[in-house]
Amino acid sequence: MKISFKTYLNDRLKQVDFHGQLTYPLYVQVTYERKPIYFKSYYFELFSKPRYLLTVPGVGSKAPTIDEIIERENEVISFIIEKYKDNFSLELFKTAYTYYSKDLCDIMEKGFIDYLHTFFWDEGNPAFGDVLLQGCKNVIAFDVVRDFKRIFNKSLYEKLVTNSLYYAPPYLPLYGFMTKTKRWPMLILTVMEFNHPDTRNRFYEYASKYYSDRPADELLERALKWIHRI
Repeated sequence: MKISFKTYLNDRLKQVDFHGQLTYPLYVQVTYERKPIYFKSYYFELFSKPRYLLTVPGVGSKAPTIDEIIERENEVISFIIEKYKDNFSLELFKTAYTYYSKDLCDIMEKGFIDYLHTFFWDEGNPAFGDVLLQGCKNVIAFDVVRDFKRIFNKSLYEKLVTNSLYYAPPYLPLYGFMTKTKRWPMLILTVMEFNHPDTRNRFYEYASKYYSDRPADELLERALKWIHRI
């Protein structure tokens, strides 16, 4: 069985903006028994989002590199080929790629932002809720909540976090767990990673330590349910 793949900048298409720089979109080619399929890189789309541009006032901006994105692609593609090497097909590969490559933090972030919007409306601060709903499209929601801890009074902050464990996707514990092992700009936690038993065990330990308001096994179960929805 002969399987090969490559990632490449598709110069047959128009250049696109990648954090202020023009580049050809990143594509993937997978070939099996001399038959190829081509598709746009999931991670190129993900890391093209405005919130992955780090801007420090007075210093400048920094964005993920194409090489870093290619490294992520190579990792998940190699994993899928190895996992399904005994019954491989291009159709199976494409389905598995769509599933295993997904970043859980990205998937859950919109639901968490909707929760923030509702929370501040319920607290009598609708304009602030609307600002978050719009502004968090370009800013990582976890970083916003981290700043809340320094800005808000303790009771409001704790209410926001505790309520989120019941009424929002488990975005906060998953993103917080991810930051313990990842460095910018590769701040992602993929389905591929979370399906590994060791990752789940480490998440359980993290949730037990930092989220005592809700049992860690419940948070793990909620995370797994979200994965099953993909």
